[in-house]
Amino acid sequence: MSQEERAEAKKFTMDREMEDINLEEAKKKGGCLGTRRARLMLLVFVLSLPLFYIFYVDGWDPSELWFDEDSEIEGYEADFSTPNFTLIKRDKLLGGLLLPGFDEQSCLSRYQSAYYRKESPFLPSSYLVSRLRQYESLHKKCGPNTPLYKKSIQQLKSKHSASNLECNYVVWTPLYGMGNRILTIASAFLYALLTNKVLLIHLPPELVDLFCEPFPNTSWVLPSDFPLIKDLAGLRLGSRVSYGTMLKNKVINNSLNISAEMLPSYVYVHLVDDYKHLDGLFFCEDDQLLLDKVNWIIVKSDVYFVPQFFLMEQYIDELQRLFPAKETVFHHLGRYLFHPTNHIWRMVTRFYYSHLTQADEMIALQIRYMPKTSELFENLFNQVMSCSLREKLLPNINTTQEQIASSTATNGGKRKAILVISLYAKYYEKIKSMYYNHPTTTGEVIRVYQPTHEEEQQTEHQSHNQKAVADMYLLSMCDVLVTSPWSTFGYIGQSLAGLKPWILFNQDLEKVADPPCVRAMSMEPCFHNPTNFDCKARKDVDSGALVKYVRHCEEAFRGVKLVD
Repeated sequence: MSQEERAEAKKFTMDREMEDINLEEAKKKGGCLGTRRARLMLLVFVLSLPLFYIFYVDGWDPSELWFDEDSEIEGYEADFSTPNFTLIKRDKLLGGLLLPGFDEQSCLSRYQSAYYRKESPFLPSSYLVSRLRQYESLHKKCGPNTPLYKKSIQQLKSKHSASNLECNYVVWTPLYGMGNRILTIASAFLYALLTNKVLLIHLPPELVDLFCEPFPNTSWVLPSDFPLIKDLAGLRLGSRVSYGTMLKNKVINNSLNISAEMLPSYVYVHLVDDYKHLDGLFFCEDDQLLLDKVNWIIVKSDVYFVPQFFLMEQYIDELQRLFPAKETVFHHLGRYLFHPTNHIWRMVTRFYYSHLTQADEMIALQIRYMPKTSELFENLFNQVMSCSLREKLLPNINTTQEQIASSTATNGGKRKAILVISLYAKYYEKIKSMYYNHPTTTGEVIRVYQPTHEEEQQTEHQSHNQKAVADMYLLSMCDVLVTSPWSTFGYIGQSLAGLKPWILFNQDLEKVADPPCVRAMSMEPCFHNPTNFDCKARKDVDSGALVKYVRHCEEAFRGVKLVD
């Protein structure tokens, strides 16, 4: 390693600001300070040994510790998997997805996240980059509290739309778990991009301080004085202002001759899993021509509805220019939109540096379910391990020998870290016990970690959502993924990572599935409940067999996903 690289590596592991302060004090007080510091450091080291054992062996809750925000090397990732501590150049702007010029200290993850994942082989298209820059300009012009936004609010209060407004909006409102919320925000953003509208998101208290603002010099947060803000939570299937209900009651019709002034100032689009036929007409061309005249579209959903846009003729040319590689939609949009706040990012990086940097390979096991009986739990646990062993993701253990504590692999084996991402501690404890008590047959050293185990989903609590986001981002830093079927949590981790996971087969757990898992066709999330209605033929069709790049999901025949 060159002298320059050694100097950079030193910066990586030291708090530079505190170092400067201490050196200045040493100059003033003389050499005795160095002696006192040495004694103090020795005492701290001895006292910290029990804590080190607990953290290293038993795992810990990352929200309890913080990572020094200054200990990054500009433009580089520290690769601890090799003894030489090599420095790898990374593109922190992700091929132009991100703009330079944001205040880096206010949102550390925006430019640092690239250093913690393998470099993506999927560059964004130049057209996507240019369209994002155009959208950012539009959002700055039309964002909250701008004159054009205030003008649109006055039109909203008038209860009818207008054709002469410069700014039209998509308002996203949350539903269900953190994974559902992230996927539906990305879906709503793509819809706004396709229709030249501005996306605003409604953030109740439990969603505050999760992600940084994605657009420069503006906000995407719906202001608290938005006239309809108290009504958003009550919108549901059959609501009077929903598109499906308005069509049913003939309040509106999709005649091409209807003017904006004859339409309401806003329409609620219900795209929750229970949506009905008339709600699903949202995905028809004539209906989109009508909705394009409405100034405010309010969207509530719990599904990733992006694949349906790729079945719409009016959008397909634009989508092919935006995403030449179809399976990269959330990979790019997720990395562009979602940057964890500093509090969450410290949770992520602190856990990463404490547990994962010494591993040659990181394997994530994302297990969503907890069966009600011990017998069914054993079946699911055995399915997870059967998949991991069968696909050679993890090594077998030698049950005839006891483990000898060592961090050094033998016979050329690797050091592997297993990251268990689950609400439940039971999986982690069983896997850890297995590898802690017995050596592997391959000579590989296995360490098992779990960042959090909340035991139940608590989406209404901010701290729970912060830990969920941290878990997703740790998932995205791994090299290999095994995920649960139908899991929005797993979809986000795999797409951000740019990986095709092994998906556990969904079954009744009365016996271990054979085969236990299947490799995903693409890294894209699954749209669990697409509409099968052919708008032109006016009949039901198989939406997973219409075009070669929209196929049925591996774990859900009813669902569809984007593939290449």
